[in-house]
This record gives sequence, structure tokens and C-alpha cells, in this order.
Amino acid sequence: MKSKHTFVIQSEAKRNDESNFKINSSFRRSGRAVILFFLSLILILNLSSCGVRKSIKHIPDVCQYSLEIPKVNIINDSTFSFNQNYLTKNKQLLWELYIKGNPLQLGYNNGALTQDLMQKQEEIFFSKVEGFVPSKFKQKLLSGFLKWYNRKMYLNVRDDFQAELYGLSQYSSDKYDFIAPKFRRAMYLHGAHDIGHAMQDLMVVGCTSLAVWNENTEDGDLLIGRNFDFYVGDEFAKNKLIEFVEPENGIPYLSVSWPGMIGVVSGMNKEGITVTINAGKSKIPLTAKTPISFVTREILQYATTIDEAIAIAKKRKVFVSESILVGSANDKNAVIIEVSPNNFGVYRVENSSKVFCTNHFQSEAYKNDKRNQKHIVESHSEYRYEKLQELLQENKKLNPEKMASILRDKSGLKGEKIGYGNEKAINQLLAHHAVIFSPQKKLVWVSSNPYQLGEFVCYDLNGIFSDKRLKSGEFAKSNLNIAKDPFVDSQEFKNYEEFKFAHSEIQNAIDSDDMILTDDFIPHYQSLNPDFWLVYYQSGKYYFKQKEYSKAKTEFEKALTKEITTIPDRENIEKSLKKTLRKLK
Repeated sequence: MKSKHTFVIQSEAKRNDESNFKINSSFRRSGRAVILFFLSLILILNLSSCGVRKSIKHIPDVCQYSLEIPKVNIINDSTFSFNQNYLTKNKQLLWELYIKGNPLQLGYNNGALTQDLMQKQEEIFFSKVEGFVPSKFKQKLLSGFLKWYNRKMYLNVRDDFQAELYGLSQYSSDKYDFIAPKFRRAMYLHGAHDIGHAMQDLMVVGCTSLAVWNENTEDGDLLIGRNFDFYVGDEFAKNKLIEFVEPENGIPYLSVSWPGMIGVVSGMNKEGITVTINAGKSKIPLTAKTPISFVTREILQYATTIDEAIAIAKKRKVFVSESILVGSANDKNAVIIEVSPNNFGVYRVENSSKVFCTNHFQSEAYKNDKRNQKHIVESHSEYRYEKLQELLQENKKLNPEKMASILRDKSGLKGEKIGYGNEKAINQLLAHHAVIFSPQKKLVWVSSNPYQLGEFVCYDLNGIFSDKRLKSGEFAKSNLNIAKDPFVDSQEFKNYEEFKFAHSEIQNAIDSDDMILTDDFIPHYQSLNPDFWLVYYQSGKYYFKQKEYSKAKTEFEKALTKEITTIPDRENIEKSLKKTLRKLK
């Protein structure tokens, strides 16, 4: 294979790091546009309002909680402990954290054990912000906007969660105090996840989840699978954290996310309640309220049945649209709670033992929602929903291994090759994690890198939240692990990883005024992912910039023959082709 470094005539100065790759290049364009919009908006806001002053001075009351400042025992370079609290990295390179105590103690224990990891995640996230907004003046404006935008968040987050977040934030970096003090910054970060959902143009999410039971599983038990396609770069996804939390009040639970996150995006409690979140179509909200991950955290910590989960979700004011797939061992059932700032619905299947969740709403409450209807037509959500139906027809009775194969499926409808990384696929090759739940058995399988292709590690909540785990010091039930996907060792996967790098190169060339690609770059780039529409669209844009209009026309026409992700994407290609044809006249 040719070296990837032989295809570009230019210095390394403008080369993007591979970890910053995102297949939909609108991430960078839209990200800048949104931030500039916010910066403009801040100029007309009255930041001295009473609401803003109260919020920036707010510190949670933590005096009611007893606290022992953790003194961390370093066992080796990847294992740390404090009393019964424990952090270790397993052989699949997943970090496993066990913490217990009152809310403040939970936060301190979490922060003390994960400090290096948490500060690394913070650096990855905020370096992107600094990249979008390099000007110190604009950073001050952004900080001012965040004060105004998040002024109501503290009124909508439970006091015990705030106390926990306060403890955790004491271990944050001092480097980003220019954005906000530590506690307030930690609150902002939990709201930032929701903003990522709301800004659908950024395409940072495209999650898929499903639940099956009765005749649809081998043993009749409830089985749930989910892909969490939240992409902030490969570096952000590197340090996955599996948290085993034993709170002073409420139900012990497992959560899969990243260091510094106390909310829940995927999790199951010891009672067999599971939660997973899938973004719905949202308009950009004008003020932050309850981050969705705090709603799901509350469900895990305090609900034992579906009805209790619904009651918790119903009383919280959210600021984005979200589907929460809730499974229940006690009910042996699963429903989708659909929340948005101005509506609430619950989708229950009738005369069926399976429920699918992608990124559109299905309940009666959203039947006439125009935003949702448009999203179904224009996005890739309905396509993935249909693909789930197709896969369930092919796999009549699921078990955890078969569920993993569904979550790893990279093909289009009827097995069509649609290119690796196409967001119409169940496996978009960008997932932060995939999880499989067996609520009645209290078993959870969590994927390891890369994406959901690595080994799925099994955890038994009955064993972990007992003296048995404390005696053995081990978390995983390794004999039930699911093997890695053979695709990860294939030449096609190696090509895909090189494609990601090459994609960044061609995007740089499109954005640059002085970067020229060698003649053999584009044929090689296309050969790395030949079924993906985007390689031809990108090639066409590059040729158009170089004023090679005949070549651009050919590439745009090729792109239109492929399975294009969304209707707006197709319209963009068609516009580019029309523009090219005008140049050729």
C-alpha cells in the first residue's frame, strides 16, 4: 500500500489530526456559525439581570453532608483506590470506577480517582472551543453568553446532583477558569451534551436502540441493545468510563460514559431498570433547563418500574427533544418516553414484543409535530428504523451475541453496500460505545474500542453490588464476554482508518487557498471507501475549486448514484452539479 504521506504537496502545517475527523464536515462549518451567532447575540443581552447574578453566585449547600477528603492509594499506573472506592483499567482498556457514599462524597471520590482522566477530557473538549474561538475577546463574549444561557439550569437540577457535581468539580483543571469557575463549568459541560443534540446540523448524534422480549429472544427474557453515536473525536472516545455507583440514598446502578460525567446516557440499575437516550429533532433552545442526562440519572437512581420512570421524566423541564428507551425487569417490558420543552409522550407497543428507537418520535403526542415529520422525511432516522425491522426478520430469536451483530451491522437495506461511515447504517463506525442489557439477569455488556467492534465486556450487577465483588476485586464476568468483530482485523477496516485521515486531507485542500493534491491522491482516496457517496462529493468540490469543471461534474454525478445520507445532502450535491454545469457552458 502507498504511504498516506505521498499524496499531498504542502507542508504539514495545515494537516488536521486524525482524531478530529468527522465524516460530515458540516460539524466545523456549523460549529463556527453557531458560536458566531451566540457571540452576536451576547452583544444585545443584558448580562446584569437579576437572574444572571443569582446563577453565577450560586454554590450548592453541601454543609449537610459529611465528607472525608480522599487520600488516593496508587496501586499501579492504572489502578487506584480509596477506602472501598476503586478505579482500574481492564485488559480491554475500559476504565472501571466503583464509588459509594453521600452525594458530596460521591463527587469527591469520583474526582480524586479520575482526576487525570477528567482533566484530559476537559482539555479535549475545550481545545475544540478554543479552535472555534481563538480570540481572547470573543472567548470573553462566549463566557458572558454562557452565563446568560445557563442562568436557569441550577433551578432545574436536583440539589443532591449539584452537591455531587460540586465535589467532582474540585478536581477540575484551573486552565479553563476563563470560561467559568469549576462548579459552574461542570454544570455547563452537562448542558453542552444537550446543545450538541439540539444542533442537528452538527450531526454529532445518530443513535440506534432496540428492545426485544418473549418470542423475539432465545430465552424469552427482555434484551436491549444500543449504539451511542455521540462523536467528539477519537481522542474523546479513547477513555471510556464504566461507573458502578452505590449512592447513600436510592438504587445502585451502572453507567457508561466518560470521565467528568455524572449524568447517564446508557445505564442499568440493580432493580433492572435500563435507560438509553436518542436525540430527537430540536430547535436551538433559548435557555438551559434540566440536562437530559440528569433526568435519566434520576430514573436509574430512584425508579423500579416503568411507571415510576415516566413519573420522574414528566416532572422535569428539559430544553431539548429526546427519546428515552426505558426497559424494566419488573415489568418485563420496554417503552420509549419522548420529551421536549413543550410536549411529552410515551410510546408503548401494542400486540408486539419489540420496540425500536432511532431519532424520531413515535408516540401519539407527536403525531402532528411538523418538526418531527420533517425529520422523518429528511434525515437517516427512518432508514435505520427500517433496517432494524429487516435485521429482526433475519434474526428471529436474539441472544446477546446476535444483538451485538445487529449493533455492528454496516450494510444498508437489503444488504446494500453504502460505504463505511454512512449514517444510514446501524454501525456508523463512530460510536462512543455500544451496550447490551439483560435486565432480568442483571447482566450488562459494554463494547471496547474501536467503536463497537472490540470485545463486549460482561458485568453482573448482582455480583458487583455485593460483598462478593469487594472480596474478589474484579468487576467483569469474563466468561460471558462477546468476542471482537473480525472486521476489525480486515484490510477494509485498515482502509477505513486511512480514509479518515485522507478525508481530513481533502477537506484541508478544499478549505485552503494554497494546498494542491497530487494526481494520484483522489483515486487512492476513493479506493479506500468506494461505496460511500461522500468521497465523490468531496472530490467534486476539490476539482471545482481547482477550476477543473469537467472532472468536478463527473464526481458529482457519481455521488448521486450512491446511497446519500440525507435529503439536504442530496440537495447540496445537486446544487453543486448545477453550479458546475453553468461553469461549463
